[in-house]
Amino acid sequence: MPDLSTVTNGRILYGGDYNPEQWPEETWLEDVRLMKAAGVNSVTLGVFSWAELEPSPGAREFGWLDRLMDLMHENGIGVVLATPTSSPPPWMGHLHPDTLPVDQDGRTEWWGGRQHFSHSSATYRRYAAAITEDLAARYGSHPALTMWHINNEYCTFDWSDEAAARFRDWLQNKYGTLAELNEAWGTAFWSQGYGDWAEIHTPRHAHYLKNPTQVLDFRRFTSDMLLECYAAERDIVRRATPQLPVTTNFMPLWIGQDAWRWAEEEDVVSVDLYPDPRDPLGAQQGALVQDMTRSQARGPWMLMEQAAGPVNWRGVNHPKPRGLNRLWSLQAVARGADAVCYFQWRQSRQGAEKFHSGMVSHAGEEGRTYQEVKQLGAELARISGEVTGSHTANDIAVLHDWHAWWASAQDGRLSSEVDHPDLVKAWHRALWQAHLTTDFAHPEHDLSAYRLVVVPQLYALTDAAIENLIAYVQNGGTLVSGFLTGVADEDDRVRPGGMDVRLRELFGIRTLHEWWPLDAGEGVECDGFRGTLWSEEIEKDEESVTEAAFKGGELDGLPAVLRKGRAWYVSTLPEPEALRGLLGRIAADAGARPVLDGLPDQIEAVRRGDLLFVLNHSREPVSVEVPGTHQDLLTGTAFTDEVTLLRYGVVVLRS
Repeated sequence: MPDLSTVTNGRILYGGDYNPEQWPEETWLEDVRLMKAAGVNSVTLGVFSWAELEPSPGAREFGWLDRLMDLMHENGIGVVLATPTSSPPPWMGHLHPDTLPVDQDGRTEWWGGRQHFSHSSATYRRYAAAITEDLAARYGSHPALTMWHINNEYCTFDWSDEAAARFRDWLQNKYGTLAELNEAWGTAFWSQGYGDWAEIHTPRHAHYLKNPTQVLDFRRFTSDMLLECYAAERDIVRRATPQLPVTTNFMPLWIGQDAWRWAEEEDVVSVDLYPDPRDPLGAQQGALVQDMTRSQARGPWMLMEQAAGPVNWRGVNHPKPRGLNRLWSLQAVARGADAVCYFQWRQSRQGAEKFHSGMVSHAGEEGRTYQEVKQLGAELARISGEVTGSHTANDIAVLHDWHAWWASAQDGRLSSEVDHPDLVKAWHRALWQAHLTTDFAHPEHDLSAYRLVVVPQLYALTDAAIENLIAYVQNGGTLVSGFLTGVADEDDRVRPGGMDVRLRELFGIRTLHEWWPLDAGEGVECDGFRGTLWSEEIEKDEESVTEAAFKGGELDGLPAVLRKGRAWYVSTLPEPEALRGLLGRIAADAGARPVLDGLPDQIEAVRRGDLLFVLNHSREPVSVEVPGTHQDLLTGTAFTDEVTLLRYGVVVLRS
């Protein structure tokens, strides 16, 4: 199968979404001149162009796109051609209201924005297939075409009647009989037993709490329906161009899409990444998303979108200070990206995103944004030949599963303060700040290559996942888990004892008596640190060791951190410095070490292939010990034993 290397050919792809239909044609030539000067070698066309391509039902206006495809080819710029199906034209909703999604209160979501399509609508799917067929037929052999981009940021929920009919089909396929469904959903509670499939609807607004397993299945259904839409368009373009890869762009940690499963259906895994420039943990958020995307891709991946400057959708939208765009772009390359792209090329003058930055800002060619984009393009070209296609090897895996997240996100949970993505970020942050590089993995993946496996939280686990974790420890791995893990099975049925008995035996827990969630801002004292968010009343068995105990209150003397052999259980969330220290100590004992020892705070060191990336995330110059003699590929400068990084500085070192 084709993959990202099919397109890169030893280059880092550099460019972004290009929306020239917003501009007069004389601007296109100016765009090409600026692209070539900036080292742009790839643009994505057509993402939001459905109304331009099909201004009325069945009409086709391809002339403008023909000219653009030819123009890109003439200037050596490859085209990632998008299907425009994320934003249907107004005529579709007007003529076919069944194509519009419905929210959980039964209200129609109208056109005038984007993503206004029902994933279950047969009418929408028919139109989407038709425009995709015609794009594939017209441009499949065009020499500018390098890759297909299907839709954009799949993120639409739908509670409509047509979605309900598809949901019933999905449930019948999963359960077979109503008896099985009633058992899985626990419908004996609150008189919810179903006697006919027609009685089942999407989980719309209810008087009180909804059935949590019905909601869990609806999340699974939504991910599957969106994946069906993607796969239908992917298969059309694959038939026309089997030699070219196909992608669609993920949003980081979006709740509606099981990205592990989706990644298996993509030739190229791509993501959109927009950390807040004012967020002191913005670099860590970037590292987390990059680690997760690389792990889903099992190798090089594509940064489909980032911002060259400010975005437009935060309460206050700050620009990126000088050097930050370069730093974060090279951070993505360090963590496996073979494509660095933006939304968008030229900043729009009209529409909802006219204040979202572009590679060419409103300031134009002389603006700082374009000048920095131009510098970065030259630097990426300089290092491309030694970077593209190379992999990273890490000793630590962080486990994450969308189904466990979905199950834990129910309305009737013990604490609304406990949020699965926040826990994933907190544990990954502790590792990142300890200078430990990580992969992500699914709990049923092969974990044998890792010295340490970290579970921030996996509320619901399948039997296969539990047995996989046990086997990992039995075979010599070190496992450390956070609280509320293994509580429920895949149907959100609480395991006897409040935690699966196999996991209790693994961690040395005789009895889990009670969960003691903490209020917002409340803490609990432990040996050597302060816990937050959560605590548990645990009775340990005779073989386990209390590494840290709660001090004072109802849980005085009970385990806060428990260890049995190489399996650790943490029944609270230690404050950041304490979690960093705990995980750093456990990692060291497991034989997992930073790429460089003694790194200062705010310095990140990542090894990709034979190259060492060292990045300074602070505004101050920092000197870093790097034993040996190295050459910086960005500048050609040689260094021996020490490197000084200026504000937001980066070196890419070859020994």
